[in-house]
Amino acid sequence: MISWFKDIFLTQSIAQSIILIALTIAIGLYLGKFKIKGISLGITWILFVGIILSHFGLIGDAKLMSFIKDFGLILFVYAIGLQVGPSFFSSLRKGGLKLNMLAVLIVVLGCLVTLVIGYATNTDLATMTGIMTGAVTNTPALGAAQQTLEDAGQNGSFLSSAYAVAYPLAVIGIIFVPMLVKLIFRIDTKKEEQQSIQNNTTDNPSSMSIKVTNKGVEGKTLQTLHTIYKTPFVVSRIKRADGTLERANKDSVLYINDIVRMVTLKEHEEEVTLLLGERLKTEEISWDVDHGRLESKRIVVTKKEIQGKTLGELHLGTLYNVTLVRVKRGGTELVASANLQLQLGDRVVVVGSENNIQRVANVLGNSLKRLEVPNLIPIFMGIFLGIIVGLIPIKFPGIPQPIKLGLAGGSLIVAILISRFGPLYKVVTYTTTSANMMIRDIGISLFLAAVGLTAGENFVEVILSGGYWWVVYGLLITVIPIFIVACIARGVFKLPYYTIVGMIAGSHTDPPALAFANESTETDMPAVSYATVYPLTMFLRIFSAQILILISL
Repeated sequence: MISWFKDIFLTQSIAQSIILIALTIAIGLYLGKFKIKGISLGITWILFVGIILSHFGLIGDAKLMSFIKDFGLILFVYAIGLQVGPSFFSSLRKGGLKLNMLAVLIVVLGCLVTLVIGYATNTDLATMTGIMTGAVTNTPALGAAQQTLEDAGQNGSFLSSAYAVAYPLAVIGIIFVPMLVKLIFRIDTKKEEQQSIQNNTTDNPSSMSIKVTNKGVEGKTLQTLHTIYKTPFVVSRIKRADGTLERANKDSVLYINDIVRMVTLKEHEEEVTLLLGERLKTEEISWDVDHGRLESKRIVVTKKEIQGKTLGELHLGTLYNVTLVRVKRGGTELVASANLQLQLGDRVVVVGSENNIQRVANVLGNSLKRLEVPNLIPIFMGIFLGIIVGLIPIKFPGIPQPIKLGLAGGSLIVAILISRFGPLYKVVTYTTTSANMMIRDIGISLFLAAVGLTAGENFVEVILSGGYWWVVYGLLITVIPIFIVACIARGVFKLPYYTIVGMIAGSHTDPPALAFANESTETDMPAVSYATVYPLTMFLRIFSAQILILISL
């Protein structure tokens, strides 16, 4: 019995390797639930459990572990690309441009600090790259660096040890530095939270009731007003002076003393109010008159043939005598303008009679069961294209070996492009949040387990032979860039504290730091800035790790 038990764990085979992977992930996820002072290493515990098991001789089949590592990384990165793709390009505009430039500066400074420490201490640059990936808590960058080194015919397993040594203090450093900046600049976070709540300037649509008092719009149709004034707004209902309530459409004519129920972006509220007349408090107006005739319902787009079509192309308002007010996509609400392209999973707010709303629901689908069916073809075709793109050699002047985006970089770029532009060409890229999280967590768990189970054999030996200095190097790579940029963000750009914290967490793609920030404030500022810089930073982290490895060759 004992011999049989030993064979299961010690004799390398496919079954033994899968057992080790499953055991490593299960123990690692369990340990990730524990927190110290609100801080947890989370899913990274899988890596450390793998290192411990392999240190004591529990090592899986090398070829199978290599496959699991690469496939897990592809799943993880591709799921991230699908998640952030729709907002990737829009995040570069407006205030997002400033945040992204600050995040890019953090990435660049991190690379510079890595180079300086490497040359000053005469440490191999490949090793410093491994330390850097741990110092910035970016696992895909580690995978990209390992793959680049292996493509050059060298063993990249030692990078995992460097990553694991630098990672723990990096998590603490990312949280500690913003707290230090808070003390230096004497930031009153409570005051900033109140100002953020009072001065909410998000792009989410806002509902208003306005009494028409401007004689300049009297007798004009809503279509005429939209033609003259480019401000985006949608009128859903009109209450006439005699109390009659009617559904608004493009041919509806406005008269003095009419009261309109409308939706526009918050930034345009004052402009629209000046255009029409006097804003009223919603509670002063009863929009329940003739409630049996007019209703407001939310309809989910679940028919694949609707994907990529604009609201103007569908003519839903004209055909079914309804008004489309707003569209909720993910966590963002959009004004239902004629040129807005619908995507699978969109939730459209429709105003009209019950029968007409039901007819619109039949057109759009409104069947949640359809969304639960996974669309696997775009996922695997995207992975196929991502690997092809990742293997394309790109030559740069001064670098002897062509650069490849690799499995991680190619998959990330293709996923971003497909999720952003796929709906325009009728490609269904929708996945539910839970499905995306499942793919992502399975991918990163497989990757970390395989990395840990192949890195622990020489881990202690590496530490004892001078690897303890890597902890110091990693901490410097973590702290110096974010301290400099945090001071610039606050001292020069006067950014809110929690916006800076979210930007720093996003620039390190570090969920523990984001979780810590979210628990410290009632606002969504950390999450918003994290999501704003995350896509570009993820790409740059992967790309910069490959560049450093190529320089080291």
